[in-house]
Amino acid sequence: MRQTPPLFVRLINNTSLVTQILIGMVAGILLAQFIPSAAKTAGLMGTLFVGALKAVAPVLVLLLVTASIAGHKQGQKTSIRPLLILYLFGTFCAAIVAVIASFAFPSVLHLSTQSADIVPPGDISEVLNTLLFNVVANPVKALLEGNYIGILAWAIALGLSLRHAGETTKTVITDLSNAVSSIVHGVIRCAPLGIMGLVASTFAETGFSALLGYAHLLAVLIGCMVFVALVVNPLIVFWKIKRNPYPLVFMCLKESGVTAFFTRSSAANIPVNMALCEKLRLPEETYAVSIPLGATINMAGAAITITVLSMAAVHTLGISVDIATAVLLSVVATISACGASGVAGGSLLLIPLACSLFGISNDVAMQVVAVGFIIGVLQDSAETALNSSTDVLFTAAACMAEDADLHENNLQEEVDLA
Repeated sequence: MRQTPPLFVRLINNTSLVTQILIGMVAGILLAQFIPSAAKTAGLMGTLFVGALKAVAPVLVLLLVTASIAGHKQGQKTSIRPLLILYLFGTFCAAIVAVIASFAFPSVLHLSTQSADIVPPGDISEVLNTLLFNVVANPVKALLEGNYIGILAWAIALGLSLRHAGETTKTVITDLSNAVSSIVHGVIRCAPLGIMGLVASTFAETGFSALLGYAHLLAVLIGCMVFVALVVNPLIVFWKIKRNPYPLVFMCLKESGVTAFFTRSSAANIPVNMALCEKLRLPEETYAVSIPLGATINMAGAAITITVLSMAAVHTLGISVDIATAVLLSVVATISACGASGVAGGSLLLIPLACSLFGISNDVAMQVVAVGFIIGVLQDSAETALNSSTDVLFTAAACMAEDADLHENNLQEEVDLA
């Protein structure tokens, strides 16, 4: 006879991770409020959680990007060049919005910087010089030191080389990528305990004034994402289709963004986006490639997350950075997020890359990642909703720009029904 799991185990299995994280946050706040001494001790769980993320992040980036590039079929007709331009332009615009918002509404975090060795970049030429030397770093050393620029360079090189490999080799790379992704999911399953420890120790050591700082940071993040979704993206779509973009924008947000908000994974939302593309009667040979590709490389939400959190660290540490340098560094970091956007919380794991370009140490950068996980219940959900809904939005816009009949007949019919 099959034994019934204990009630506690059943409750955990039947409760979503988002709910568990919320419970962990509340438990951490209560612990800091009523038992401050125990709250500081509970910080060990948060330290272990951040340490696990720090350990798995470099391998995750290497294998995800390698598998993504290697899996592209040779000679495959995709007709997605306009979409790639839209994806990159949209990401660049999101980075600019995030930089402007970060300067207009600077956020200050509570970070431990006693042991930080901060060497801010002098100008853009110095940044590019550092970037070039990071690119040619030894791959093993890059993995050990968390040099994400070097890791990304080797991942791209390996992916391009493996495109000529046999299917068995590509399958092995994909399986390795899936295995590391499973490890990351296992680590993230420990997020409720880790977040409880982080919240408890943070509020016990800094007081509840830190909560207001996180609220301000979250407001800047969500505000940027809403602005991009309702202002920037519609302007880009209008530039492509020369018609009122909002019926299509709202349709994509309603049918794709809402589900992505709760799944918190662009990859998990791929079937939803494909069904919406089919409903809009878009060419299958286009959306069959563009939707999975967008789940991997369309990173407007990640651009905002990485940029705002990195700039918050910059403001906290008092580093003076001009807007041109900030935009360049943010775009470099955002492009480097390729491959991590399909994993829940993946953009947070790329924050050390952006921070390193600002001369911020890896130890301080991982504290910023921890802050990201504390606010991640809303941040990651909103980011995924923006990323995933933009995939289908730009796919539709590119197809409609090339096929006027598609726009005039099919889209208007479906939008009217919606």
